[in-house]
Amino acid sequence: MGEKKVNASVDLHEEGKNAINAPLLPAGTDIHPEDTLLEENAERVMLDPTSRENLKFKDLVKVLIDWINSELEEDRIIVKDLEEDCYDGQVLQKLFEKLSGRKLNVAEVTQSEIGQKQKLQTVLEAVNEMLRPHGWTIEWSVDSIHSKNLVSIVYLLVALAMHFQAPIRLPEHVSVQVVVVKKREGILQTALVTKELTSTTENFDFVLFATERDAFDTLLDHAPDKLNVVKTSLITFVNKHLNKLNLEVTELESQFADGVYLILLMGLLEDYFVPLYNFFLTPESFEQKVHNVAFAFELMQDGGLKKPKARPEDVVNLNLKSTLRVLYNLFTNYKNSE
Repeated sequence: MGEKKVNASVDLHEEGKNAINAPLLPAGTDIHPEDTLLEENAERVMLDPTSRENLKFKDLVKVLIDWINSELEEDRIIVKDLEEDCYDGQVLQKLFEKLSGRKLNVAEVTQSEIGQKQKLQTVLEAVNEMLRPHGWTIEWSVDSIHSKNLVSIVYLLVALAMHFQAPIRLPEHVSVQVVVVKKREGILQTALVTKELTSTTENFDFVLFATERDAFDTLLDHAPDKLNVVKTSLITFVNKHLNKLNLEVTELESQFADGVYLILLMGLLEDYFVPLYNFFLTPESFEQKVHNVAFAFELMQDGGLKKPKARPEDVVNLNLKSTLRVLYNLFTNYKNSE
């Protein structure tokens, strides 16, 4: 009994210290019991609750989840939550093996915490060994990933996506605030620190297109003055087919943004009628437009084309480069179609 009382009074004493020493903690952030057990000079980092709801951060997380699911489709792995699905190392192992073409020497299924951390250790050693020579700062560790630290997981995935030139567009200038809890001289100290997860879009334009460079990319990069020539050629191409339905395109970026013309164009190019129940003929919401463009992308793949590198959201958002990329892909494949 005596030992229990001593422990209880120690816990109470620690709670009192927390109340005194953590006056600057952001609202909605809880001091975790394990924080009181931090060793001297040790620290714990967690995402500030307001940053978790930041729209750009949520978009970044969604892009990364969609990318992982696309890469691991053949493994029948579906990620829904980065924290819950990546912490044990299984998904990260499969993703690294797929991207690098290397097979890691790890147990396939590990239920125990020790086994999971051993797997993470092997995976992260391989990742770090590959990224360090390229100047990446290692912002993750076995403990941070296993403790479901979302910021560490996102840092790691962004680094992998950029290193392997993933065909995705990462939102630019995404920053979050993290709460750092540190123990100094037995006292818990807290601070808010801003972490930059992605920077400018310049890198990402390269990432988006580097996987499949062609004359079109070279033209956009090195001869922007000839852009109007390209646009004129594409307008002539699409109108040659859309005119059959008495439709006319004059503005490429805006008139394809809701996906309707893309769907109708695919039907004309492949010579079939697209049932109206498959798409929104007069889409009103952003989601309906994204549905349409994504459906058009499916029709392109059904026709034997590779999956477009652009995201449906980029086309809907009037991103000229993404729209031109999609249309140019159709042009190169169907330019001789009547």
